[in-house]
Amino acid sequence: MNEERILNPEELKDEASIISLRPKFLNEYIGQEKIKKRLSVFIDAAKMRKEHLDHIILAGPPGLGKTTMANVIANEMGANIQITSGPVLERAGDLAAILTNLNPGDILFIDEIHRLNRSIEEILYSAMEDYQLDIMIGKGPSARSIRVDLNPFTLIGATTRLGLLASPLRSRFGIILEMNFYPPEELKTIIERNSELLNMKISSDAAMIMGKCSRGTPRIANRLLKRVRDFTQVQKKDLIEVENVLETMKILEIDTQGLDEIDRRILKTIIENYKGGPVGINALASSLGLESDSISEVYEPYLLQNGFLIRTHRGRMVTNKAYELLNYEKNNSNLKLWEMDKNEKNNSKKL
Repeated sequence: MNEERILNPEELKDEASIISLRPKFLNEYIGQEKIKKRLSVFIDAAKMRKEHLDHIILAGPPGLGKTTMANVIANEMGANIQITSGPVLERAGDLAAILTNLNPGDILFIDEIHRLNRSIEEILYSAMEDYQLDIMIGKGPSARSIRVDLNPFTLIGATTRLGLLASPLRSRFGIILEMNFYPPEELKTIIERNSELLNMKISSDAAMIMGKCSRGTPRIANRLLKRVRDFTQVQKKDLIEVENVLETMKILEIDTQGLDEIDRRILKTIIENYKGGPVGINALASSLGLESDSISEVYEPYLLQNGFLIRTHRGRMVTNKAYELLNYEKNNSNLKLWEMDKNEKNNSKKL
């Protein structure tokens, strides 16, 4: 996978400047209204009781603002936040060192918590429930276990794959919040807000076009805003207009549907090499020279969400919408095959 891909929802290597655009409190956070309402109640109640929050899971695709939300929660609670990630915690001692240094009411944020080592995950069980840590001292017959008391804390775990969390760990979280993709209107508001923070004016129509190209993801919206700003400033303009956005999108090879060259290549490959599908993920990955995991986890979700692709038990198939976008003649026979798939599933459920 191309790590520098503009539409990659994962955080790129050099995006420290985007951190300055992040909201600090709930009233500054745009979108995710249901989650904000719930959190507002939970936070106010915890403050009234002078207690820490229950442990929280933030689930959803990359780039939707899970890390930002964790920092917002910490700011609302007036608590310090320690940030780490599942793959970084390789040994039990790494987690123990963090937990023993937490002050009362502190927040521990673990990104990609589904990638925690199982042995480390088990240490969290007693830490989350009883605020105690069991540590083994020594090796062999002389080894013994000691129990260390921890200060009450709130664990916030972020995951892109909630289903991979082990049941014992998931059951210890009192609050599970699933974040959704943002509609273009909310992304437009985010772009307008962040444009002001970047000291750049933007027209309402230009912001809306960028919102539609951002694949429902604020991280991508911010990235596109910075690129459009670059092109606009080079032209010595202080206002981003529709023509500036369209010109930049053309150079970046991003169309008005938010698809880039790789997305279109996936659809074209299925149409040209496999007559629109169905095609298995491994065969498609071989044809494209991509990892099958990259296709299913990075590229497919947006194509599926926007109706360009259908996933069936026979494989992937493109829709009429994809044919129209790429100016190919429609293939209705494949859609009939998809209808047969649906009918077979419905009949099997009835049986």
